[in-house]
Order: sequence, then C-alpha cells, then structure tokens
Amino acid sequence: MKLCMIGTGYVGLVSGVCFSDLGNEVICVDKDQDKINNLKQGIIPIYEPGLEELVLKNYKNKRLKFSTNLSNSIKKSDIVFICVGTPTKKNSTGADLSQIFSVAKEISKSINKFKIIITKSTVPVTTGDEIEKILSKKVNKNKFSVASNPEFLREGEAIRDFIYPDRVVIGSNDKKSATKLRNLYSPLISKGAKFISTNRRAAELIKYASNAFLATKITFINEIANLCEKAQIDVEDISIGIGLDKRIGSRFLRAGPAYGGSCFPKDTKAIVNTADKFKINLSVIKSVINSNSLRSKLLLKKVNEILNKKIRNKNICFLGVTFKANTDDMRDSSSLEMIPFLSKKGAQIKYYDPTGFKKEFSNLKNVNFANSIGEAVKGSDLVILHTEWNDFKSINFKKLHSSKNLKIYDMRNIYSPLKIKSQGFKYFGIGR
Repeated sequence: MKLCMIGTGYVGLVSGVCFSDLGNEVICVDKDQDKINNLKQGIIPIYEPGLEELVLKNYKNKRLKFSTNLSNSIKKSDIVFICVGTPTKKNSTGADLSQIFSVAKEISKSINKFKIIITKSTVPVTTGDEIEKILSKKVNKNKFSVASNPEFLREGEAIRDFIYPDRVVIGSNDKKSATKLRNLYSPLISKGAKFISTNRRAAELIKYASNAFLATKITFINEIANLCEKAQIDVEDISIGIGLDKRIGSRFLRAGPAYGGSCFPKDTKAIVNTADKFKINLSVIKSVINSNSLRSKLLLKKVNEILNKKIRNKNICFLGVTFKANTDDMRDSSSLEMIPFLSKKGAQIKYYDPTGFKKEFSNLKNVNFANSIGEAVKGSDLVILHTEWNDFKSINFKKLHSSKNLKIYDMRNIYSPLKIKSQGFKYFGIGR
C-alpha cells in the first residue's frame, strides 16, 4: 500500500520505517528540511536501537522516501497518517492540537482521490470528529474517511513493539476503511497480534486509558515503596508477590523515580482535562498526577538525609539522566528537577549518560558531563543510579572508588544491597 506519514518524530518515523519494512511504499514528510536531508543520509534524529539499520535498508530499496513536499506526498498516497506532536498546552492541562488541525487543513487542499486519514498521534476523544469537520469544508465526504489508530510503542523497544504488538486498535466509523486497515496490518495479525476494531472515539480513549492505568501502577508501587522503607520491608518482594497475580501482572510494578517521558505526564493530564469537559471527575487519575508530581521532592529529601543534611560542596554523581533506559528522551525526567535543586544547594555534580551531553544542564553551575562511568564516579561522595541502563548493572565500584565513605543511592534497585555493603560502601535503595 502507499502510505504517507506526516511528522518524522518518534511515532511517525518508527511507524513509517516499520511499515516500509513490511513491503509498503512509504513517504515520511516533515517541514524541517535539515531533518529530511539528514534522514536521506541515514542520520537519525532520535536514539532508538535498530532504527538506523532499518532506515538505511528500506531507503536503499526505495520503499522508504523522505520529503518536505506535503501536498505531493498526500496526492501520491492512499492512506495518510497524522503523526505530529500533541504536547500539553501552556498554562493548561489539555492537549495542544494546533499541529493536528493545521495538518488537517493542509490535507483538505490535497485530496485528489479517496483517502483514509488516520490519527496516530495521541489525541483526545472527539478529535477525529473535528478533523472530519475541517476536511468536509473543502472536500466531499465520499472522498475521505477519518480513523484512529493509536500507537503503543515503548521508547527503546519501539521496533519490537511494532512488529510484535500486544494488539492493533483501529477506530473507524466506516467498515470499508476498517477492512482496508486490517489488511495493512495483516502481516502482524498473522503473527499473533490481536486486532480490535471499534468506533473512532473508543480508539481515541483506549490510548489515554492505557497510559493512565500504567501511570497508576507506577505511582501505586512508588507509594507502597514509601511504606516499605518505614516498615523495613523490601519492596521487591512486594512487587513479585502481587505481580504474580495474573489479574495484576508484574509489568510497571518497579519502584523508582517519578514517571516521565513523552506520554504518561501529558496523557494523564489530557484525559483528566477531557473528563472535566464531560463533567466527569477522574479522582483516581488526579491523585496519580499529584502523587507523581511530589515524587522527586520526596527523593530529594532522601538525598538530603543520606548526606546528613550537608549537600553544599558534596560531590554527587548521576548515572543516567534520561527518564528511562534505551532512549535519549529527557522529557519530564526526574533528573530535570533533582539536578538543578542540588546545584542550587551548592553540590558539585557530574553526570554520565550513554546518550551523551544534555543541553538541559548546560547553564547550571557546578554541573558537568563526564565522558565515562569511571570519570563520573571518581571522587564522588554520593552516586545516584538514576536510569537503569545496562552499562550500569555490573559496575565494580571498588575498582572505581577507593574511599569507603562512598554512598550509593540506587533509585532503580538494580544492585544487591549485600554485595555493595560487602565492598565496604553504604547502600540505599527505593523501598528497602
């Protein structure tokens, strides 16, 4: 099939590349000329394992193209995916849909034959209705169909998630379009992916409800971890004990920092905003948002206690600063709150992340990027394991640090407390 992906961000680029790898002809469109030029040369704007290889392979085979010409790309395609950003509005909790509606207006100018227009971006309930209204102003309704096809890609695991999805959700009020989209996904469905066909509004809500529930699981186990610390219980035992219940499941029951990234923070706020418009009180999700917003402050309080309330002039090392491993995404990472706070308190901070230097910290005093784990750890009073990169899981701190006064705050519980203590260092975990 001939596809057009509008937007070469995380969703558009990964989805477009994977669709081309399934044998479709795909044009990925973006208004950023530099980004398009780089993609044509195989230079990838995001960190995602395996993506560069797939881009080079399918671009070489001419199944994958990159363009800044939106109108021409739409005309050449049968199915058009809208994959632009829907960030939280400034001074609001609702999703900013300005890019979505702007793209819809552009699409309405370029429909030369029947098109299926799909929102793959995460959008609130009724967004598809609004897109339909925009298109109808310039195009006869028999020339297009608007559908919702939410993505469920995890950063760092996106290619695998696309090829082996838990489910494929298609929301369409048009049976013919739903059938065509099922055919598009048939290679994945034949491998065992469950296919869910529903109406458009339901598909829009499935995405938000999924992310809100996962955010709730993370926040729940973080609060249980707070109790475990006071009651001298290891939260890892609790996670295993409840996670083995098939009704609950073990995924997203890892205690740690606040949830972050491109989805959970904005999507939990957006679903509450949508509910408020319908005069429905989502009190549970509101509590989740509030608890998560306080999480970094609680962890900073713990850092203060670990350092005996003497942060000034202490050498603090952060191992990992992204919101999770296998991504360079800094959006809503708890390090964005913790590092500036500790810097203002007079701490000397070094950080190391496998994805390199972060501009977010460039203007902070006493904050420096280290080129290696060893450089970051050397001379530290406290090492904070912030992100669970594989690079950090087998560190021999004894080889990197001679002082027995080193303290390790393991915010991901990846180390054995007994092993760290046997090396003569002081160990602190989450909910332990």
